[in-house]
Parts: sequence; C-alpha cells; structure tokens
Amino acid sequence: MKISELKDGTGKVDIEAKVIEKEATREVNTKFGRSKVANAVIEDDSGTIALTLWGDDADKVKEGDSLKIENGFVKEWNGTLQLSVGKYGKMTVL
Repeated sequence: MKISELKDGTGKVDIEAKVIEKEATREVNTKFGRSKVANAVIEDDSGTIALTLWGDDADKVKEGDSLKIENGFVKEWNGTLQLSVGKYGKMTVL
C-alpha cells in the first residue's frame, strides 16, 4: 500500500516509509490513563502522512528511520489524515 492511497477510515494498513519529521515525546491523559505520545511525518515515493506514535513506540523512532507498519489505521483529526498503529498493529524500525 502507498501513502497516496490512504484515506479516512482505511484499516489494515501495511506500509513502509521513512520518518522525515518527529516532534518531542510528551505525556497526555487519555481515557485509559497517562500515556506517551509523539507526532511524526512519514513519506514514501507517493506522498506524506502524519503518524501518531503512542506508548513505547513514541520513543523508538527518530528522524531518518525507515519503518514498517502492519495493520495500522487512518483517521482524520483536525482536518489532517493521521496514521496510527493502534493496539492491534505493529511497527518495526528497519
């Protein structure tokens, strides 16, 4: 799958992409308690998309890393498409 094919509601996303931007990890309150989160932007040869990194994934990734995301999902947040791994997905730094 390519980034250009992603749209709001796309699930079961398997993709390889490179991290081109990453914000600092921060702590937030969620309905499940406190969690770490970081925002990043990834790209492949078809485009870019925001990537939300939760929990331990927030600290695993740095700019320039190549990632493999399996079973991710896309949602729109504040007018921007965001890819997330979620609890059923998997992210690997290549």
